[in-house]
Amino acid sequence: MNQEKLLSFLTGKSIQIPSKMLLLRKVWKLEWNDFIMLMYLKDKGKEFLLNPKEIAQDLSLSMKEVMLSIGILQDAHLVRMNTVKSDKGMMEDYLSLEDFYHKYMEYILEEVNEKNVSNSTIFRTIEQEFGRTLSPMELEIIKAWLDEGFQEEMIEEAIKEAVFNGVTNLRYIDKILYEWDKKGIKTRKDVEKRNVARKKEETPVEVFEYNWFEDDDIDE
Repeated sequence: MNQEKLLSFLTGKSIQIPSKMLLLRKVWKLEWNDFIMLMYLKDKGKEFLLNPKEIAQDLSLSMKEVMLSIGILQDAHLVRMNTVKSDKGMMEDYLSLEDFYHKYMEYILEEVNEKNVSNSTIFRTIEQEFGRTLSPMELEIIKAWLDEGFQEEMIEEAIKEAVFNGVTNLRYIDKILYEWDKKGIKTRKDVEKRNVARKKEETPVEVFEYNWFEDDDIDE
């Protein structure tokens, strides 16, 4: 991708590039054109039907340049191409960014370990509960909780609360954590005490028992 094409892309197409990704460009030894290609693909989702023509138009590239760049990302184990047979019997190419997300998660975990939050399992715990790979934005949110001093046991309790309420959303868990923090709920024991107190406050529903066979108004 020459400078003119790069400028055309940057001014004509809006993509999200987290600041952490700029550091990873050097870690993964990507040229700028391949890095921009990766950021473009990232915004399309974790897995999607590959449409080289559309990508070429969006990035002002030739079809050859698109496929060469995707090939480089494949060699770097950042994207993977899967060929799937469609309902119509045609073979279709899907591009998966699952490897990219796993590499990004590994980088975040290494950074967490460097800050003495060693052997953190909270990332994988949340993935297991949600049943999916976490996005880079979600990884940043979890890392922010750890940086702000939230203990993993409290994050786990907040996850349980969210899942119990049928919500698998980090924003919801974030709200739970900060509400607990405001109320002085700092440990798992505090959560347990709060749950016990909440159950005691619940008013039991009165069930009105009625014996229809003793109703004097029933016509005989």
